[in-house]
Amino acid sequence: MATIIDKRHFQDLMQMDPSDVCRRSVCSYDVQRRCYTLPVWDENFEVCPETSRIICPRDDTAKVDPFLSLFMVRYLLTAKDIPITREWISVKDIPGGVGFFQGPHAIPTDLIEERYGHQLDRFCHVCEQLGGMPMDMADKAYAFRIAPRIPVAVLLWKGDDEFPAESKLLFDKSISEHLALDIIFALSVFVCKTFEDENAL
Repeated sequence: MATIIDKRHFQDLMQMDPSDVCRRSVCSYDVQRRCYTLPVWDENFEVCPETSRIICPRDDTAKVDPFLSLFMVRYLLTAKDIPITREWISVKDIPGGVGFFQGPHAIPTDLIEERYGHQLDRFCHVCEQLGGMPMDMADKAYAFRIAPRIPVAVLLWKGDDEFPAESKLLFDKSISEHLALDIIFALSVFVCKTFEDENAL
């Protein structure tokens, strides 16, 4: 799958003070290798600005999902040193979200609905494998810490004869302080694709 990261993002990251990047995004920096290590969904990915590479911790030859790659680089560039609010919101509550998250930018929660809409136990099993914390929302819901300052919740309502299955993503209210709308979309696509392909991480 082709990359969707503009090389200028890596160049911009090269110009930044690593200590500032680490403080804002809660990551670490290897001075000798000149690479950042960013925990994403309990995996430590390496982001190397000088080589424009992102390295998967389990297989350094594997290609990292392009939506995840874009999210990680932009997160390092724009994350702020602010606390998580612990207030969940939908994409419609994000400033500009009502107009943005539709059409080609609609969140592909249908990937979750089609796979787990009639298999709540399987959904719960996958969520627990991914380190999710159960929440008292929807029929089943789990919260995940995708990156240090980016919590995401995945909600699922079971389908039946009267109503189709429904899934929704929720975000901490602080997300718009860290990420632009297109990067929130990239993150959302990656989350949904992870549930479609249980081995994505």
